[in-house]
Amino acid sequence: MTVYLIAAASAVGLVIIAALLVRRLRSVTDDELPSGATTGHTGSMLSALFLLAFAIAIVVPWTTTDAARVNTYAESQAIVEGAWSAAELPTAQSAHVRTELLDYAQFVRTKEWRLMADGKLSPDGWTRLERLRREVAAFPAKGRDAKDDQAAVLDDIADITSARRQRAMDAKTSPPPGLLIVTLLTGLIVLLFPFLAGARPRGMSLLPLALMAALLGIGMYLCVDISRAFTGALAVKPDAFTAVMDELHRIPGSG
Repeated sequence: MTVYLIAAASAVGLVIIAALLVRRLRSVTDDELPSGATTGHTGSMLSALFLLAFAIAIVVPWTTTDAARVNTYAESQAIVEGAWSAAELPTAQSAHVRTELLDYAQFVRTKEWRLMADGKLSPDGWTRLERLRREVAAFPAKGRDAKDDQAAVLDDIADITSARRQRAMDAKTSPPPGLLIVTLLTGLIVLLFPFLAGARPRGMSLLPLALMAALLGIGMYLCVDISRAFTGALAVKPDAFTAVMDELHRIPGSG
């Protein structure tokens, strides 16, 4: 933040120095009117800066949310693959693995999803996967085929863990705080700029100004509202895990 403040102060100092040099080196005229060249140029640049910051503040969370949604389907698909791989194990081992995977999917969909709005995952989810990995690794496996089936289940559990780790990163990801601050600050300046420039809107000219203020307010609220992938207007829903519950029940022997 200190670097940004220094950069802003340097830019302001440059403007002051340039104004003094121009006044001394050539004859100039005062520009005090709200419709003058300085006001027009400044207004255009402030609008462009706001639009740039606003676009980034919208696009970055939107992209992050889309990626997070895809990652939830990758995790749910890994759960399904794990259940199918478990079907090749002996009956008791197969039933245990598929029950654990079903319980894990239900846990994520009902209990853990609410926590992700705050950018965190439940430690219980990690515990469940680690326990299942140890249990599968401890299954007795005689013969090459049995060991291959066991290794396939372990690989699927590793895929679930990897996808879960990515979901944890998605839950914590948000735009840089400085970006939101710049968006809010430039939006406020754009809103107040006519008054800062010396204009005094009256009558019908207040209507478009009020409309712009309302839209700017909505836009700035939207930037804050969608800053996290699992909360707000664009929040990722647990649709992937809802679908996987039905699919797990269709796998033979899954209950």
